[in-house]
Amino acid sequence: MALQTVRWEDGHLYIIDQTLLPTEFKEIRLDTQEAVWEAIKSLRVRGAPAIGVCAAFGVLVGFRQLAPPDAGSARQAVRQVAGYLATSRPTAVNLFWALNRMRAVAEHRDAPSDVETLYARLESEARSILEEDGATCRAIGESGESLIRDGDGVLTHCNAGGLATAGYGTALAVMFRAHEKGRRFQVFADETRPLLQGARLTTWELMQAGIDTTLICDNTAAQVMREGRIHLVIVGADRIAANGDTANKIGTYNVALIAKAHDIPFYVAAPVSTFDLDLSSGDGIPIELRGTEEVTQGFGVPTAPENVRVYSPAFDVTPSRLITGIITERGVLRPPLEIAIAALGGGQTAFA
Repeated sequence: MALQTVRWEDGHLYIIDQTLLPTEFKEIRLDTQEAVWEAIKSLRVRGAPAIGVCAAFGVLVGFRQLAPPDAGSARQAVRQVAGYLATSRPTAVNLFWALNRMRAVAEHRDAPSDVETLYARLESEARSILEEDGATCRAIGESGESLIRDGDGVLTHCNAGGLATAGYGTALAVMFRAHEKGRRFQVFADETRPLLQGARLTTWELMQAGIDTTLICDNTAAQVMREGRIHLVIVGADRIAANGDTANKIGTYNVALIAKAHDIPFYVAAPVSTFDLDLSSGDGIPIELRGTEEVTQGFGVPTAPENVRVYSPAFDVTPSRLITGIITERGVLRPPLEIAIAALGGGQTAFA
């Protein structure tokens, strides 16, 4: 896949507006910090790694917008923009990870006193985050591709492809790489209600790559597993706690429970930057609540009585006990996940 979900060119930030896919492919330019915030909040750019990359460049956009006159004002501008962008979405840890990296550049004891030089250093850091994401996703694909065998059926939920990263994906990277190596398999993509990221985005990406793709309703997964069509599940992640509990798009927990009931391996694919070692378990992961209109008036069509109460969490948390392994750029973490992740935090080799 040759997607550029987030692009920085001639000092301008461009993203693919994912709210328009699959009927329209359109890039938009984000010229203000408010526009970057809105793009993240409204899911024009989505997926934990892509949000992080976009936010890093969003700091540059806001920096230029505020036009700080001196070094002190410049550092304050970075803090202000990063703090503002951090309020856009609460669950994906990559957002805060990327913003912290940008803040660290501005606040380093050797930070340049010249405003333009500081800006250049910030731009270099944002470019590094972008480039690292591409390499990381490729490595995730290499780590997990052998899990998919000829003739397998693979179930995925939501979108963890190139559109969710800087261009290659996490969960879908495993599928892309297995396909590139000549393996023949079928992917079943959950539609992923209420905003249909699986139907609109995942199927589009897989079909663009020439991978055998079948779309199913979210409530069809159990039946497809019962029929013996699924051999493994691979999903992405927005935040992973120190014990392996994983937050991902709402409905992922359902899929994990169903997979466990049918003795089907359930894998999470995510970069190391998605681990939040400050959280001992998934109980501490903040869960974003979305607007009622996404459920009652999806894509502008009323589907429920007016004024009905709606509860719409955007994510759920899958307990580590349901996870067969976590596919990362360094390899596949195996249970006991808490021990493997602790070793990872200490820089040890904790991968199979």
